[in-house]
Amino acid sequence: MIIIYTGNGKGKTSASVGQAIRAHGQSMKVCFAQFMKSDQGTGEQQFLKSLLKENFFIGGTGFFIKEEDRPKHRAAIEKTLAWIDEHLENADMLVLDECLYALKAGILTQEEVEGIMERCKDKHLVLSGRGLTDWLTEKADIVSEINEVKHPCKNGTPATKGIEF
Repeated sequence: MIIIYTGNGKGKTSASVGQAIRAHGQSMKVCFAQFMKSDQGTGEQQFLKSLLKENFFIGGTGFFIKEEDRPKHRAAIEKTLAWIDEHLENADMLVLDECLYALKAGILTQEEVEGIMERCKDKHLVLSGRGLTDWLTEKADIVSEINEVKHPCKNGTPATKGIEF
């Protein structure tokens, strides 16, 4: 089953973490990788490190802002793909947080995502991020779009510990 959490609202990672917790609670082996995000000690990173141990991987170097940083981001993607290769065989569920963002930025390729999907035919695959493509929508079994209605950052309020990180 392919599950996608997308949209411009807050909560895509939170939904992915919730899906991982649900599967883990049903004795499923969950592997969870974060594309693009660096190790910032966010609440979900601390929790997933504790829960999943070596089955959690933070594979990013931060969000992609400058084109000259593309090689650094691509190198991080390659490390994440290698981690997936090492862990996928024994997983029941693979969660790829910010996969769609990396795909939209052109740092992760459609062929690479399709390859992961092919290897996950007998597993559950969760993808999250902004920038859902039509071809992924067609392949997915569940797509949930999270839209922002209101958020305090629009008024200049800084991110809140335990809410945004």
